[in-house]
Amino acid sequence: MNRTDLAARARQAALRSYSPYSGFRVGAVVVDEHGDVHTGSNVENAAYGSSICAEATAISGAVAAGLRRILVVAVACIDAESVDGAYPCGNCRQLMNEFGTRWVIVTAGEGSDVRRHTLEELHPFGFFLG
Repeated sequence: MNRTDLAARARQAALRSYSPYSGFRVGAVVVDEHGDVHTGSNVENAAYGSSICAEATAISGAVAAGLRRILVVAVACIDAESVDGAYPCGNCRQLMNEFGTRWVIVTAGEGSDVRRHTLEELHPFGFFLG
């Protein structure tokens, strides 16, 4: 699956976001070591600290399915003004690091740029015990 397809799937996942507080709909797609795709969307909560990012939702689903290696994460914030407002937070970058993510694809709404980065670019010196 190419980055354009992954970006489109991430935008679709964002449509399922539960974001009544921010109105900031985010979707994510995770491609695991077997090429299987897992999706997630952000889930907000009135207690903001209990909210869950789309990337964390998708990664957690993949891990719950028994996976331990994630090759690619694509994220789309369909309400961002540009792709610059759609990058994963530091917590999600560290979560990607934990499962060996190599590539991160970032986009915003339909027709926006689709950028591809290595996780190392976005999260140099990530913490890892192994």
